[in-house]
Amino acid sequence: MKQIQFKNTQISFSDTGKGTAIVLLHGFLENKKMWDFYISEFVKKNRVIAIDLLGHGESECLGYVHSMEDHADAVQAVLSDLRIRKAIFIGHSMGGYVALAFAELYPENIKGLVLLNSTARADSDERKINRDRAVKTVKQSFINFISLAIANLFSENNRERLAFEIENVKKEALKTPLQGIVASLEGMKIRMDREVLLHLTPYPKLIVLGEKDYVLPYEETKEQVENTSVKLISFPDGHMSHIENRDELLVLLLSFCKKI
Repeated sequence: MKQIQFKNTQISFSDTGKGTAIVLLHGFLENKKMWDFYISEFVKKNRVIAIDLLGHGESECLGYVHSMEDHADAVQAVLSDLRIRKAIFIGHSMGGYVALAFAELYPENIKGLVLLNSTARADSDERKINRDRAVKTVKQSFINFISLAIANLFSENNRERLAFEIENVKKEALKTPLQGIVASLEGMKIRMDREVLLHLTPYPKLIVLGEKDYVLPYEETKEQVENTSVKLISFPDGHMSHIENRDELLVLLLSFCKKI
């Protein structure tokens, strides 16, 4: 594990392997450990940087709202420290929002982009109301909020099969400080719509979706790739493709990175 200071805040990350850089950005309530299985394969041919986003894992909180731009600036601070100019970005859920913010702020630093169970669109009014509800709920009952939030990420038919993995995800989520959770909920709520980047950016792009994703409605999310060069891959499961469809996703990501 390595660390840098960003705006007097500690940012934690790992940096392994050699070759074209791949930057891995975890989702809400996750941390860099979610990528361990993938890192062990990616490092055979690539340099892999997995970053704990603000208020998650071993990275500290920056404030009471962590905007996607704040997260993106922290990511850039890590890459600048490592002297990495260009990288392939893979972002899961909120990590995808951060990758898109990074792509807008630092377009020359992106070599390829994967949105994993993520969207380029802003929150709908309904989602914004749900974020406010989530802030209230997590303040009232931290453990209940985490348990319910994590269970809903998996498709129903996987909850028994992946019971052990789901418990592990919960354990990691419970390590996330309350301030980190609230700051990210507030940041996701105010994030900008960046669908235009799917149309206008020159580098290869891939979106991976789950057809039974209760967090991101599948039909609505897949509309974004219409009339773009973005490749869409769909799995028949939920929001956690990196666990629910682990082996197939690994093959897909290795192939995407190899072509770049």
